[in-house]
Amino acid sequence: MSGTGQDHPANPGADRGGEPVAGVESRHRLTVVSGPSGVGKSSVAGELRKLDPEIYFSVSVTTRKPRPGEVDGEHYHFVDRAEFDRMVTDGELLEHAEFTGNCYGTPREPVERALAAGRNAILEIELQGARQVRKAMPEARLVMLMPPSWDELVGRLTGRGTENEAAVKARLAEAERELAAAGEFDERVVNADVRDAAEQLLNLIIGDLTLEDSEHHE
Repeated sequence: MSGTGQDHPANPGADRGGEPVAGVESRHRLTVVSGPSGVGKSSVAGELRKLDPEIYFSVSVTTRKPRPGEVDGEHYHFVDRAEFDRMVTDGELLEHAEFTGNCYGTPREPVERALAAGRNAILEIELQGARQVRKAMPEARLVMLMPPSWDELVGRLTGRGTENEAAVKARLAEAERELAAAGEFDERVVNADVRDAAEQLLNLIIGDLTLEDSEHHE
């Protein structure tokens, strides 16, 4: 995403995403990067943007309130619930999800436009959203960003200090579920070092490689 947040979460009840995208040839040009909250998706995406500014990064829509330093249209498109529900109803979202009372989604039209122009595109979303995109664009490459260890992930989440204990517990429970689904993804990249993880992603995106082909393979 273009300045995406790292907490676009999953909702098993989401049912409007995943509609087929007509007229878009997306093989190996759309890469979906997913992973649990705290794994460093935004940091890796930011580094990837520096490595290749030509890649299109989707900006999610959310009903969440902006955090300090977040800019509307850069980190997220911030909307109210009524507007979000309208976008769902009108089919304007490629995928969408809800978590702890906040809604998140990927605007469909900008992604279609970037792919139609022949650009590589990145979606930074969570598990349920990735599953919806798999249905809508079966040729998309799904990449799971993994933490070096569970203890490291716990430390990252509890060290944020931006959420209460109940919210942290909810994120940890969600993280366990997401990591258990890693086998559904085409590739897995361990984020032990942000630069290295971004370089692995870039190899996948522009080199059309699998990690087995890459010298960075874990």
